[in-house]
Amino acid sequence: MATAGELAAPILAVSLVIGLMVSLFQSVTQIQEFTLSFVPKLLGVAVVLLVSGHWMISRMVAFTDSAFQMLPRLINGG
Repeated sequence: MATAGELAAPILAVSLVIGLMVSLFQSVTQIQEFTLSFVPKLLGVAVVLLVSGHWMISRMVAFTDSAFQMLPRLINGG
């Protein structure tokens, strides 16, 4: 659970910040358009994945490796 939260945090944080900024902009300008919210979030998430994708994959590989290393102990019960 901690690893999943650690991997999801950058994407969720960027999406939250962009969503708040777009909502503020929509409130000020009274423009209510769904795509105005969706496209910037999509671009922000893409940038986060490009910047931190290597780190995320290395964390997932390390977690999977440790899970497979732990598997024989879990099966044998000791």
